[in-house]
Amino acid sequence: MSAPTAKASKKELNSNHDGADETSEKEQQEAIEHIDEVQNEIDRLNEQASEEILKVEQKYNKLRQPFFQKRSELIAKIPNFWVTTFVNHPQVSALLGEEDEEALHYLTRVEVTEFEDIKSGYRIDFYFDENPYFENKVLSKEFHLNESGDPSSKSTEIKWKSGKDLTKRSSQTQNKASRKRQHEEPESFFTWFTDHYDAGADELGEVIKDDIWPNPLQYYLVPDMDDEEGEAEDDDDDDEEEEGLEDIDEEGDEDEGEEDEDDDEGEEGEEDEGEDD
Repeated sequence: MSAPTAKASKKELNSNHDGADETSEKEQQEAIEHIDEVQNEIDRLNEQASEEILKVEQKYNKLRQPFFQKRSELIAKIPNFWVTTFVNHPQVSALLGEEDEEALHYLTRVEVTEFEDIKSGYRIDFYFDENPYFENKVLSKEFHLNESGDPSSKSTEIKWKSGKDLTKRSSQTQNKASRKRQHEEPESFFTWFTDHYDAGADELGEVIKDDIWPNPLQYYLVPDMDDEEGEAEDDDDDDEEEEGLEDIDEEGDEDEGEEDEDDDEGEEGEEDEGEDD
């Protein structure tokens, strides 16, 4: 009779388990190192793709320039094109007070120029006719990214005419209004030219460059909401009139039906009298 198989001691089981853990940890570490190597290759390809995309953007940016120029020449033939475009844009219009709109009626041209390497920044130029607010013919704001990637901005100093500084007037109006009511008037559009606090989060600059500039016509052609509401009210009135006519027709049909029933009853009565005779 063969001797019984000896059971493995707890000590032996633990030593085997520890060995498995050591093997598993080693495999995990090797896997992590391989993942890091693969990730480096992915990052390298991403950088290469960014460089290729930048070259394509630079190429097509140059190809677009003649069309931008032609578009500006055509826009110049349309009075109040740019102020209408800004007023119709939901984000920009929120920054416009009444006097801002008045000043922007003298705005004749807007140009967005991306710097040659594109990724280092851009400039927005606003061209004005002679106006009662400031001396400048052109107001510009530039956005830059330095070599470390930190954003900054600079702009034209606005040479306000006496008593026409809309940024100061807006500030004074807000201070007075804030004492009386919670809802303050929006800051002047022109305070944007003096605001360099956080160039990396300049929403107005990004909106003009990425949303308005590629296709300003879509905002110029936005229909007047008052006209739309008027048309909607007219449609509602027409619907109500049609419903009224339908009700009248239905009542007429019901009356005719009742008359037909009376006629039928009369005819049946005459027939009954004839039979009795």
